[in-house]
Amino acid sequence: MRVNPKKFAVFDIDGTIFRSSLLVELTRELIEDGIFPITVERVYIEELQRWMDRRGSYGEYINKVVEAYRSNIRGVFLDDVLEVSERMMIFHKNHVYRYTRDLIKKLKNNYFLLAISHSPYHIVEPFCREWGFQKVYAQIYELDNAGKFTGVIEYEDLITRKGKVLERAIEKEKLTLAGSIGVGDTDSDIPMLRMVSRAIAFNPNKKLYQAARKNRWEIIVERKDMVYRI
Repeated sequence: MRVNPKKFAVFDIDGTIFRSSLLVELTRELIEDGIFPITVERVYIEELQRWMDRRGSYGEYINKVVEAYRSNIRGVFLDDVLEVSERMMIFHKNHVYRYTRDLIKKLKNNYFLLAISHSPYHIVEPFCREWGFQKVYAQIYELDNAGKFTGVIEYEDLITRKGKVLERAIEKEKLTLAGSIGVGDTDSDIPMLRMVSRAIAFNPNKKLYQAARKNRWEIIVERKDMVYRI
């Protein structure tokens, strides 16, 4: 039986829907719960301060958080992280931008909702489940036979290339690019935005903003209680 391709909307998560980074919040919670040692903060605290002082970049700060997380997740039980992740959703699930929140609500009955994120799957999935996403692609951390993380990311070369991930999703989920929508906030989202019919650069960083201007994509900015187009 022939299956008709489904229209889809693909979203980045951190900084696009969620008003922070799921990885940052998860790392903070793991430290507070004593699952990660308090010394983990030393890895990224300097870059956090540099970014807060606008002397460094947000990307440099996040890279340090990723480094801290990957170095300390080894040996931690998946069940412990899932418990923290589910608890986080109670507090953080509605900490979202108005524009993307309302867009999801508008699209969810007629579009296949797809998320592609560079944060860990075990925090991205519960967040996206709350918002009705049908498919989530995120970084999957390897487990050993005891259910502990090894610190290795599976399929890392694939998940870091969002265009390739989207190609895979289109094939596996029987999606169509006709009428498709994509929303992202940084230059890592450019490959997937190039593929869709309607590309939206939301609160873009400089490189994404430049790409959006060049390609005549929509540029949306949400600031305080205002949403406006550039």
